[in-house]
Amino acid sequence: MNPFWLIGIGVIQALLLLLVAPLYSGFARVMRAKMHSRQGPPLMQNYRDITKLMTRQEVVSDQAGWIFRVMPYLSIACMFLAAIIIPVLVTASPLEAAGDLILIIYLFALPRFFFALAGLESGSTFGGIGSRREMLVSALVEPILLMVIFVMALLAGTTNLGRISTEVATGAFPYSLAYLLGMVAFAFAAYVEMGKLPFDLGEAEQELQEGPLAEYSGRSLAILKWSIYLKQLVLVALFVALFIPFGAMTSLSLVGFVLALVIFPLKALLWYFVAGVLENAMARTRFMNAPAVVWVALGAAFLSFVFYLANV
Repeated sequence: MNPFWLIGIGVIQALLLLLVAPLYSGFARVMRAKMHSRQGPPLMQNYRDITKLMTRQEVVSDQAGWIFRVMPYLSIACMFLAAIIIPVLVTASPLEAAGDLILIIYLFALPRFFFALAGLESGSTFGGIGSRREMLVSALVEPILLMVIFVMALLAGTTNLGRISTEVATGAFPYSLAYLLGMVAFAFAAYVEMGKLPFDLGEAEQELQEGPLAEYSGRSLAILKWSIYLKQLVLVALFVALFIPFGAMTSLSLVGFVLALVIFPLKALLWYFVAGVLENAMARTRFMNAPAVVWVALGAAFLSFVFYLANV
């Protein structure tokens, strides 16, 4: 594929994900309200909240430094770059040279690291506790993601996300129990990474008043919330690109582009629907119980590697 066309598609898909991310999060809020027999907010409420916050005065703690101020912009920049790299509308990575799975994981880890630092730097008790919990979630989820990525790279013979996605879409990928267990483990890790109940430990609203978010206001809070919405949708895009890229373009064509524009939003909607059902069917787990639950997904990821070694 022409690299210039690929870069253009990458920018288009990143802009689309950025624009529709609050809509999908709004769908999750509406679904939650309906399952709780409440009227709930309008579907477009997230857009209204972002617009309103953009015009509000920004209040910054006296103890906050440059990390606190830069963090929202760093977060949305990392997620936007990940949205360009991940194959969404096309199976090849729009940025072929940067389309490495390890880089994608670092793009998710970097904002979390600065998010935790920003919570500590704000001087808020809620922010400090939330930061500690964010690091706990990172320690729980990242080994699962890395293990699954390692297995997928071994199966495909490369860590290039575009090549893996293309092989899965064209049927050249070796489907096996290792692949299926990896898909289950990755889906679980993505669910946790999205901050869904019962794993919204860092921003637990009833306990920590949104933790590291507590001291943000105005434009910074709007951008930070938008980056969180985008992160959730980018995680869905990464799961789709790795395991169910069917419907994305394997070669550039107008018909394929239109089909990809229709199929991916439907896949994302199905993910948010299933995640919404699971999220609203359970209560938040206790802080110290979270590792015990996540060990199940880590076990599935480890079994995926074992089955790869056994060639099953």
